[in-house]
Parts: sequence; C-alpha cells; structure tokens
Amino acid sequence: MTDDEKFMLAALAEAREAFAAGEIPVGAVVVAGGRIIGRGHNLTEQLTDVTAHAEMLALTAAAQTLGGKYLPEATLYVTVEPCLMCAGAIGWAQVGRIVYGADDPKRGYSVMTSHAPRGPFHPKATVTRGVLADECGALMKNFFAGRR
Repeated sequence: MTDDEKFMLAALAEAREAFAAGEIPVGAVVVAGGRIIGRGHNLTEQLTDVTAHAEMLALTAAAQTLGGKYLPEATLYVTVEPCLMCAGAIGWAQVGRIVYGADDPKRGYSVMTSHAPRGPFHPKATVTRGVLADECGALMKNFFAGRR
C-alpha cells in the first residue's frame, strides 16, 4: 500500500462519518511530515453553513495545528475533487500537493475552471487524481442512490 492510499483511506474514514450523519460523504485529511495534522468531513447540514466542506475544515485544523495559515509542505487528501470554493482556499493556503479520489464532473474545480487547466491552486502545487477513485466514487453513488 502506498502512502497516498494510506492517507486516502483516512480521508475515506472521514467521508464515512459524513455519510453516517446524513451529510454528503466527502472527507479530507492534511498531511505534513508523514502525519495527519488536520482532518474534516462535510458538516454543511449540521452547521447550516455552505462553507463547511471537508477541505475547508481540514485546512483550518491543519493551520491551527501548525500555528500558521500557509501549508506549502503539506498534502491535502480529499475523497472527491474539490469544488471551486475549496480550490480557492487550497490555493490561498498554498498547499503544496493535492491528492483526490473521485472526479466531480458537475461541480469539481476542473469543470468550473476549464479555461485555466491548473485551476486556482498555488502555481507550485502538484495534483494527483484518481487515488482509490472507485471506493471514493462508490460512497458518493451509494449516498445519492439512497436519497432518490
């Protein structure tokens, strides 16, 4: 098992917590120095806050852990491609690497910023997509199938 898979499994555990709470099942962890320094899962319904996305909560937790708002040495693992709002926050935080599982063909940053292939991430950031994509995508499909 690779480090990317290991940390994506931690993000999936967060996503499962969201699923169990009736939230859209997206989970995220921020890793620096080989350890998780921030984690989060969607809480938009519970907090009645449209900004309470997994990525936003994980970034806030990571910044609090490190005592600074910039995360250039960190990697964000998120189960679903970030939306434009989260991608902007990831860029402002200067996250050095972004790893996500399932693509989001409706609201993902790559769809919303098709004119800018790198999206709003920091120019030095690297992006890896498709890590445990099947597991991440299946969780989303199961959630929405149960709501129909």
